[in-house]
Amino acid sequence: MDLGIKGRKAIVCASSRGLGRACAEALAEAGCEVIVNGIDPARVEQTAREIADSTGARVIGIAANVGTDEGRAALLATCPDPDILVNNNSGPPPRDFRQLSRDDLIKGLDANMMTPILLVQKVIDGMVERRFGRIVNITSGTVKMPLIGLDLSSGARAGLTAFMSGVARDVAASNVTINNILPGPFETDRLRSAGTAQAKMRGISYDELQDQRKQGIPAKRFGQPDEFGKLCAFVASAHAGYMTGQNFLIDGGAFPGAF
Repeated sequence: MDLGIKGRKAIVCASSRGLGRACAEALAEAGCEVIVNGIDPARVEQTAREIADSTGARVIGIAANVGTDEGRAALLATCPDPDILVNNNSGPPPRDFRQLSRDDLIKGLDANMMTPILLVQKVIDGMVERRFGRIVNITSGTVKMPLIGLDLSSGARAGLTAFMSGVARDVAASNVTINNILPGPFETDRLRSAGTAQAKMRGISYDELQDQRKQGIPAKRFGQPDEFGKLCAFVASAHAGYMTGQNFLIDGGAFPGAF
């Protein structure tokens, strides 16, 4: 399927690896000019080169911490008028909520709620003027089904979801959409690092924890990043202009509800 976004400019935050990279790859395959972002310059450059080589798209790497004013400014200086913005950022590590200090709480909210909002503020008026914009927030399946130890991540991302829900309706008539993709467990570095910490908290081995998690997923497996990337590309496509303010679960059927 031609997604109708060839030539569009896309910023994908935290895309040097994991789900962000999968989104960048899928958008490049669709013909977008893609800005790859991360904090490790060598990894960013390598990822940008690999995606460009495999897709033939123009891919620009920018090493910047989007959680800082300077990082966001550098990102937007590289691409001032994006047609597509994929908000993504790493979440706080698993911890018992009793151990979270006020500073911990602020850092979590800053990374997973405030940073995406600040980026949207910078790009949305241009999208409205051009009458095309796709904003995709990568949140988490824990927004709908919280996990013990990930309370701060779940709360911050749920706050972003509620905040953006009203914004999405405000700009919908200008062909600008804002949607959220809620991943369950995917085979990424984040899954492995979080799983290691959760296993330690529960006093079991990493393999035992992951086997238990797979048994709780109807699909009996973890997701593959490319599956996530393809969904992101469709949500960002020209064909998705009539859906906005929605939460798209991609979790192998783990959430046990009809709505």
